[in-house]
Amino acid sequence: MAQLHVEAEGVAQAAPEAVWQLVANADSYQQWGPWNASGYQGRAADGAGVIRWMRYGRTTTVEKVLESEPARRLVYTVVKGIPVRNYRAEVTLRPEGEGTYIRWSASWDRTVPGRIVHRRLRAVYPDIVGRLIAAAEHGVRPAQT
Repeated sequence: MAQLHVEAEGVAQAAPEAVWQLVANADSYQQWGPWNASGYQGRAADGAGVIRWMRYGRTTTVEKVLESEPARRLVYTVVKGIPVRNYRAEVTLRPEGEGTYIRWSASWDRTVPGRIVHRRLRAVYPDIVGRLIAAAEHGVRPAQT
């Protein structure tokens, strides 16, 4: 099946480790991102298999972390919430000068509900990356888990 895709990228004037602290800690997402609330199902952890959730408006999305390479890469899938099939997202961090290049991308099946989600996420992803850059550059401290 054909796939839909969104992505956003930018450079933060902060070390990859500082950006990672924000990306890897779902408890902190509501501090720096567009989410109303966020956290974990079960215990908070940083690694593959972790189930995390974020509420954006009236929608709560549940995600499962598939891969985690600290300060480099986070891959996750949507378990429930937004109506997408075979959703796979990846956050990639790499050193760029004295800062960090950030790329946040996702792909999923081209279904009718998936197309509706695509329209919204094309705007949301750049907002998320912009807010992540601002938080990393202004030293936002992630919530303690």
